[in-house]
Amino acid sequence: MNYNTKRRIASLLAVPALLFTGACGSDSSNDSAAGVAEVKGKVGEKPEITVPKDAKPTDKTVVKTVTEGKGTEAAKGDFVRLDYTVRKWDDPADLGGTWSAQGAGQPHRQLVDRVGQPSQMLPPKVLESVEGQKAGSRVLIQGTAGDLLGESLNPQSGITAKDTLLWVVDVAGAAKVDAKAEAKGEQAAPEAGMPTVVAPSQKPATITIPKGEKAPTELKEQVLIKGTGPKVEAGQGLIAQYTGVKWEDGQKFDSSWDHGGATGFQIGTKSVVEGWDKGLVGKNVGDRVLLVIPPALGYGADPSNQLAKKTLVFAVDIVGAV
Repeated sequence: MNYNTKRRIASLLAVPALLFTGACGSDSSNDSAAGVAEVKGKVGEKPEITVPKDAKPTDKTVVKTVTEGKGTEAAKGDFVRLDYTVRKWDDPADLGGTWSAQGAGQPHRQLVDRVGQPSQMLPPKVLESVEGQKAGSRVLIQGTAGDLLGESLNPQSGITAKDTLLWVVDVAGAAKVDAKAEAKGEQAAPEAGMPTVVAPSQKPATITIPKGEKAPTELKEQVLIKGTGPKVEAGQGLIAQYTGVKWEDGQKFDSSWDHGGATGFQIGTKSVVEGWDKGLVGKNVGDRVLLVIPPALGYGADPSNQLAKKTLVFAVDIVGAV
């Protein structure tokens, strides 16, 4: 996901987000006494964070439910859709977050993570604070960078291990989706000029490019299996099994099955390639969708990306939404 703030928050970390190491343990507290930040505002809107005047932060890490929601409770292993912001105790400037403007009437970019699994943006202790929270909740996590980030703290970020960080996380949605789920039903034959998909259970799909066919210059899509679940809306987290190959040589470049199963992405907010946004919003949970994505709706001509100028072919099973 290409959040505008990703580089800033990533600068706190000495290793890639998916390689977070466990932070040193510390006690959690719900103490709301002096030394704990105050959070105001409605869930679903950027929070206003203030710190007690002339007070020092508490020594121990604090996890405090600011607002308790009434939606689905997030359990370990569940997919969650989150908003967050982070700042230092003694500096009101944002270090990162999801609250950047997306445009009038458009959903903004959010995180889609799985509780108990590594996050691309949140330290383990911050994501762990979501477990047991209900959708609609807002949580404050206050602690030193040394405790919350541990060995992952990047010494070149300007943040020291003793600096206190304030994270506010909103649980916008939570859903229990089996990581091994897949689309079920009779699969339609490919339309003329479209690739063939053979999808063995619990394995990456085999996608065969039709011989003699030129790569299309526009997005092509076909629903191979029609699901009966709700329609996927822009702004939701889409939970999917997928396999992707290059039209040019038919070689697989990625599959969710190679990474432990279903993966969550926010859809309809330019968090994924445009071909996914255009081809999957409005589809149904339970659908298997074949997408042929031209470079202009994929990775363009970016010379730093190995998929630049390539036509991408995906078989996508939509197994849930959050």
